[in-house]
Amino acid sequence: MQRPIRISTATQELLRCPVCKSGLNLDGQHLTCVNGRCRTVFPVVDGVPVLINEESSVFSIADSTSPGSATFDSRRSRLVQGLIALVPSVSMNISARRNYKTFGDLMLRQSPTARVLVVGGGILGQGMDSLVLHGSLEFVETDVVTGPRTMLVCDAHEIPFQDESFDGVIAQAVLEHVVDPYRCVEEIHRVLKKDGVVYAETPFMQQVHEGAYDFTRFTLLGHRRLFRRFCEIDSGAACGPGMALAWSYQYFLMSFPLWRPLKVLVYAFATMTSFFLKYFDYLLIDTPGGLDAASGCYFMGRKSDRTVSDKELIALYKGAMR
Repeated sequence: MQRPIRISTATQELLRCPVCKSGLNLDGQHLTCVNGRCRTVFPVVDGVPVLINEESSVFSIADSTSPGSATFDSRRSRLVQGLIALVPSVSMNISARRNYKTFGDLMLRQSPTARVLVVGGGILGQGMDSLVLHGSLEFVETDVVTGPRTMLVCDAHEIPFQDESFDGVIAQAVLEHVVDPYRCVEEIHRVLKKDGVVYAETPFMQQVHEGAYDFTRFTLLGHRRLFRRFCEIDSGAACGPGMALAWSYQYFLMSFPLWRPLKVLVYAFATMTSFFLKYFDYLLIDTPGGLDAASGCYFMGRKSDRTVSDKELIALYKGAMR
């Protein structure tokens, strides 16, 4: 029995071929490009369209539909997963819940039935729980692999939607994992409607996570430059220097070459002796020094036709070294 596509019918009509940007026709469990010169066929797996351009993406269609193929959490042993569940996390996102409330309010002002694209939305992002329960907002949750919440598999370098399809876009802890974040942000700009809103969080002081799929870090100012074609609504530190220090200490201990089972114990020791550092971020998150040493940054902005110049960018620095 065929499962219906998880995306609404109205949103399906906005889908475009990631190869040539033409329309798509649904044919059973496949989407076929209507362009006679292209005619690329994309599978629909358990109701999830897989719109990957294999010629330009680091992912293949097979990769994206194989469980655990590009997600490293799924590869952890049961022992490690059980241990992680027992120890407190060193991570803490102070800003997300407040920022998502602001984002939701902006969406409702934008449209009573606003459509929001979530890039990297295979699992629910931190602080998003109340936002996604909002009945007035339509969420299109995408990722490069199938996950618990994935509605569409696609690569953010080629978002398979027509121009100006969305009122809002969310990219939380995603842009460090793409090979060209500038191209991805251009795609976000393209699919946003006039005056549409983007919300993004990207690491600054964090060690490698997700293995080979980890490429980039941004200072607060570098993050602002990434979104230079947007008018800023708000920006700042999402995760503070306390979290950054805890991560650094944990990775320092884990960097010693150890027998694999011993690494699990070292991980537990490192976590138990450093998790409290994250609570300093309640004091430091909004200080100038906290911005310079933040674990991660956020940006919320509105689509604009104007590009912030690099000279203007330098004047926007608000860290401790002014």
